[in-house]
Amino acid sequence: MGMENMKNSIVLILACLLTTACSGEQQTQKRASYDPPKWAEGRIWYQIFPERFRNGDPSNDPDRARARGPEGWEISEWTTDWYARASWEKEATDDFYAIVRERRYGGDLQGVIDKLDYLKELGIGGIYFNPIFDAQSMHKYDGSYYHHIDRNFGPNPEADTALFNREDPGDPASWEFSSADSLFLELLEEAHKRDIKIVIDGVWNHTGTEFWAFQDLVKNQQNSPYKEWYIVNSFDNPATTDISEFDYEGWWGFKGLPVFREEQENLVRPIREHIFAVTRRWMDPNGDGDPSDGVDGWRLDVASEVGKEFWKDWHELVYQLNPKAITFAEIWTDEAKEFISADLFTSVMNYRFAYAAKDFLIDDRIDTQKFIRRLNALEDEYPEGSVYVLQNLLDSHDTARLASMIVNPGLEYDRDGHPRDGFKVRKPNTKERKVQRLVALFQFSWRGAPMIYYGTEAGMWGADDPDDRKPMVWNDLSYEPESVHPLGKERPQDDNNFDEELFKYYQQLAELRTQSQVLQRGSAEFIYQDAAAKVVAFQRELEGQNPIYVFLNRSADSQFVTIELPVAKDELTNLISGERVQLKEGTLAFEIPSVSGVVLQ
Repeated sequence: MGMENMKNSIVLILACLLTTACSGEQQTQKRASYDPPKWAEGRIWYQIFPERFRNGDPSNDPDRARARGPEGWEISEWTTDWYARASWEKEATDDFYAIVRERRYGGDLQGVIDKLDYLKELGIGGIYFNPIFDAQSMHKYDGSYYHHIDRNFGPNPEADTALFNREDPGDPASWEFSSADSLFLELLEEAHKRDIKIVIDGVWNHTGTEFWAFQDLVKNQQNSPYKEWYIVNSFDNPATTDISEFDYEGWWGFKGLPVFREEQENLVRPIREHIFAVTRRWMDPNGDGDPSDGVDGWRLDVASEVGKEFWKDWHELVYQLNPKAITFAEIWTDEAKEFISADLFTSVMNYRFAYAAKDFLIDDRIDTQKFIRRLNALEDEYPEGSVYVLQNLLDSHDTARLASMIVNPGLEYDRDGHPRDGFKVRKPNTKERKVQRLVALFQFSWRGAPMIYYGTEAGMWGADDPDDRKPMVWNDLSYEPESVHPLGKERPQDDNNFDEELFKYYQQLAELRTQSQVLQRGSAEFIYQDAAAKVVAFQRELEGQNPIYVFLNRSADSQFVTIELPVAKDELTNLISGERVQLKEGTLAFEIPSVSGVVLQ
């Protein structure tokens, strides 16, 4: 352990003693009221699945042992047809989906650093990373360590592995910064220089079987100091050779993700203290009380499956470390409204927004009135001020991609997105891209914080997991056409290169939003709806600013709209096209083309 790390550890220990931040029970200072950070209002987020974003350093690519690949395994080529199988995959199985998760493409933190300017050019103000902590899988929800960044995301996997082996992971005083940890801190610095905030994924419900505490439990059984960390149904009997005697609870029954133990809606104390130490490490890496060099917040996996008492204790620490931090809960149901409060989460991944947008703008299965009711009801259920920081996503690593939802309308969100169920895997056509543009316009003009899933802006498409996790398409790379079907069926040959035109459209929407205080922080009120014409309009308004009027036409036909607007001038500007729209005596009468939107000010 170096002197600098030793000093940092001493500072952490003293800070813990002085601020009583060592455990939830010791904490006394609580937030008096719900107070979301102003910086997060209307900010544009971008979700990155690290292993599939950019391979910036091929020297750190995982090897066969780390990937646990079959005979002949090798790193996958970034630009090949997603459904075309390598020879080692064919030799292992005839089933594409039985082997595809063993692929590794080599995405890493250097790749993200290299593309920060791309994200800034796009208009991104915040990155949400899927898990970056050390783990065996490509998705990293099976953590081996929480206090280290994945060894293959940094520049020296071998040295990092040796560092892991010489630490006592149960003793924060022994923790050092690995090469991957240091590179992540560099990424934080570079992102903050560009005013890009960083949110990382916390998985406090379960670990992988490689997690250091679980490995000790497997080895020492009843004698393990970590036997209380997991829900153990039965220990191994050393007098027998039956290895199946050791039984424990896995996440949703999956034994590869052993679940942490709770008591009275709180994780047991040792787990809690470990997670608190991890939280301090990434929110204040230097241990000096200044959070500016740490992460700006957290996205918490399966938040409703962890007791609220834990979340209250944990949030006390988070807001003490950084009062301006943001936390997003992953909750898919109406239960989300119960998790935003002064002593709980700042926000949620707003899947209910995605449901409403899909049902009206993509599937065309609810009318304008129901669309309006659902959005209004959703926002009415949350605390005042929270609507501006809700993470308004449309797709994610857990769903089919937005473009493919449009190619396959009428299916249940995150339920029917698999080629085995007849899901079309082809590229969207011109008409379907029009729908995507309309959906994006709504996402960027409604209240909240829009989030782009990596590659949506570049034209990427794909069915549900794992097809939604293809390697990012980049404008400096040339990709093979996608022509193979995962089930061996006929399909068109689709160009799979970066879509410059679509990128520029997303860039235009992002620029419009970042330059408009009205769109970032203004109120939202529906002012027009015509169920037969499938047209809705809403007004965004902020004191001291000119209101913005947004019209959405979901119809396959152009629609003529007449509406009285309380504006002083006799014309409005279409902020998308730059065209002028005339008013006569306060009445706006104009035509909206099919499947399109208009933003007027």
